[in-house]
Amino acid sequence: MRLATLEYINHPPLLELYRIQGLDLLDVPFYVSYISAGFPSPADDYLDDSINLSDYLVRNPSATFVMRVRGNSMIDANIRDGAVLVVDRSVKPADGLIAACYLDGAFTVKTIRLREGKLYLEAANAAYPDIEVAEEMEMRVFGIVTYIIHQASKR
Repeated sequence: MRLATLEYINHPPLLELYRIQGLDLLDVPFYVSYISAGFPSPADDYLDDSINLSDYLVRNPSATFVMRVRGNSMIDANIRDGAVLVVDRSVKPADGLIAACYLDGAFTVKTIRLREGKLYLEAANAAYPDIEVAEEMEMRVFGIVTYIIHQASKR
C-alpha cells in the first residue's frame, strides 16, 4: 500500500495545482451498511471491506488534477476556502456543472450557466456577481469538479 504523491505544477496567485502521481491511495475501512441522515437506525458493528480512495475519487487518472481553493465565492456550493477539489479534464463541460476555469489570465471555480444563448460563470455566494463571458474575454474550462474535499465544519 503506497500513498499517492502530488506533483506541484505551478503557483499563480490564489491557485495551487497538483497532478496525482501515485494512485494507490490509502485503503481505509469501509462499513457495509449506510449511515442514516434521517432517523437513527441500529448500527452494524462490523467492517465489510476496505475502499481505495483513488478508485473512488479518480475516474481518469491521466486527466485528473487536485486544486486547492482560496476564497469564498462558492461557499453556498459547499466549496470553502482551503477545500481541495478533484478536477477531471476529461468530463465534458455542461450547464450546471462546477468547473475550474481559466479566465483572462487567472483560474477561478464557478458553475457554468447557459442563459439565452450566453455563457455565464456563476458564483455560489450572493456577494459575488455572475460573470458574463464576452467574446473578447479569454476563457477556457480547465476541468470539471468531480469531488470536494474539506474538513467537516467545526462548531
